Amino acid sequence: MSNFLQILGSALALYIGWRVIRFYLSKSPLDNLPGPESESFISGNVAKLMDLREAWDYQRGLAERYGRLFAIHGLFNSKWLYTYDPRALHSIYVKDQDVFEESEILTTSFMLFVGPGLLATLGDQHRKQRKMLNPVFSAKHLREMTPIFNDVIHKLREAIAARVKGGTQEIDVLNWMGRTALELIGQGGLGHSFDPLTEDKADEFADSVKAYLSLTHPVAADSPVSAQIHVVIQQLLPLLVQIGPASFRRKVAEMVPYGHSQRMIEISDAMHARSVRIINEKRAALAGGDEALKQQVGEGKDIMSVLLRANMSASEADRLTDEELIAQVSVLVLAAMDTTSNALSRILNQLAMHPEVQEKLREELVRARDDGTGNLRDLEYDEVMELPYLDAVCRETLRRYPPVKGLFRIIRKDGILPLSAPVVGNDGSLIDHIPVSKGMRIITDMEASNCNKELWGEDAYEWKPERWLKPLPRALEDAHIPGVYSHLMTFIGGARACIGFKFSQLEMKVVLATLIPAFKFELTDKPISWNAAGVAYPSVGDSMKPEMPLRVTPI
Repeated sequence: MSNFLQILGSALALYIGWRVIRFYLSKSPLDNLPGPESESFISGNVAKLMDLREAWDYQRGLAERYGRLFAIHGLFNSKWLYTYDPRALHSIYVKDQDVFEESEILTTSFMLFVGPGLLATLGDQHRKQRKMLNPVFSAKHLREMTPIFNDVIHKLREAIAARVKGGTQEIDVLNWMGRTALELIGQGGLGHSFDPLTEDKADEFADSVKAYLSLTHPVAADSPVSAQIHVVIQQLLPLLVQIGPASFRRKVAEMVPYGHSQRMIEISDAMHARSVRIINEKRAALAGGDEALKQQVGEGKDIMSVLLRANMSASEADRLTDEELIAQVSVLVLAAMDTTSNALSRILNQLAMHPEVQEKLREELVRARDDGTGNLRDLEYDEVMELPYLDAVCRETLRRYPPVKGLFRIIRKDGILPLSAPVVGNDGSLIDHIPVSKGMRIITDMEASNCNKELWGEDAYEWKPERWLKPLPRALEDAHIPGVYSHLMTFIGGARACIGFKFSQLEMKVVLATLIPAFKFELTDKPISWNAAGVAYPSVGDSMKPEMPLRVTPI
C-alpha cells in the first residue's frame, strides 16, 4: 500500500509540475476574454462553481457581469471557456459536435462504475445505442405506457392519502417523488417493480442507485482544502481509466485508500448484479412467448423488453453487446430518477409558494378529469399532454429551475466557436468568434441560457407560468436556441440530448394530474434550501440531507 501511495504521489507531483510550467509559459486565445480572478491555484474558480450553496448566486453574478462568453480558471489555473451564447451553444451541441465532446469526467465515471451504457459512450458507439433506443421513447410508445403510469401513481395517491387521513400532515415530498420516479422507470422502463409504494420496503438496487447518485454529487466538503481535493480527483479520473484493461483498473481502484472509491465499488457491484438478473428475466420471458410476457410487470411493453426484442432482430452491425445491454439497465434508472423526481419536487415547492397558481391548476385538472358523474377519470396521453396550464407550470419550472444547471464539454480538435453577437475583449476589441484548441474545456450554463434577459425580458429570473400562455418574445424565436424542448437548454440538444425527455414530461404531468386534485400542498415553517449539486436537490436549513417537507391536506 505504501508503494502504491508513493507512486500515486509522484505521479500527482509530476502532473502538477507540468501544469505549473504550462501555465506560466503558454499563451491562450482566452487571455483576452473578461472573467473573474482565480480563487485558488489548485482549483481556480471551479470549487466555488461547485459549492452547493454559493454556486447559484456566484454563477448568476458571473453571467450578469461578464455576459454570454467569458473565461474562468480551471484546475491549476488553466483557462476554461464559460458560455450561454445561443450561437455558441448551437455550435457546441449541434453543428460541431465532433469538436465539442462530452467531458471525459462524466463519461469516465459512468464507464468505471456503470459500464458502456448511453451515458458513458461516445462517437459511433453512442450513435448506435441511441439508434436502438430512440423508438422506445417515441410518443407512440409512451401512449401505450400511460396506463402503467396511471396505475403506479394511483398507488402513490393512496399511500399519501393513508398518511393524511386524519387531516393535514407534514410529508417529505422529495422522498415520495424519488420512490415514484424509481417505480415508474422500473415498471415502464424495465418491466420490474422496485417499490410497491403502499408500504415502506427496502430494495438493494434502489438503495444502490440512491447511494450512487449521492456519491457522484456529494454533500458539501467540510473545508476549502477537501473541496479542492475533490476537484483534483475529478479531473484526474479520466487519466486513470486509460491505464491498462478493466481488470487492472479494478485492482488499482481496490487499492486506493479512499473510502469514497471503495463505497462506489460496492455500489457498482450491486447494480451490476441486479442488471444482469433483470436482463436474464427479460430474455427468458421473451423466449417463453406472449403468455410468459403477460405474467411480467408491464406485460412486455416496457422499454427493456422492446429494446431486447429489437436487438435480437437487428443486423449484426447494429446489435448491442451483452455488456452494453446490461449497462443500459442502470443508465435508465440513474438518468430518470433524480432529475425527474427533483423537478417534480421543485414544481410542488413552487405551487406551495404560489397558492393561487396551485388553485388555478387544480381547477383545470378537475375539469379535464370530470367524467360527467362527479368522479375523476384517468387522462389518456394526448389529453394530459395538451392541458395548457399544466403545460405552462411544467415548462416554466423547467425553464427557471433546470435540474442540471450546467454541463462540461472538452475540445477534441482545433476549431472556431462563433458568437451570436460580439463581446468586448480586455483590450477593448470586439470579438465575434474565439479560436478553440484541442484539450480546452468549456462550461455551458443551462440556467443562464434559460434566463437570458436579452431573450426572455427583464423578468427572466421570475417564475411566471402565464408567460407560456401568450406569444413568446420575438428575440427568443430569432435566437434559435438549440434545445430539444421549447427554446430551453434544460434537456440540451443535438445527438446527446436527453433521450427520455418525453418520458419525463409524461411522468411529471400524470403525477400532478393525480395529486393536485387530491391534496393541497403548503409550506411548513422549515426553510427549504436548494443545493447546486450535479442534479439540484432540496434540504432543510443548514442541513445537506436531501428532503423537502410540505404540509399536505386531503381534499
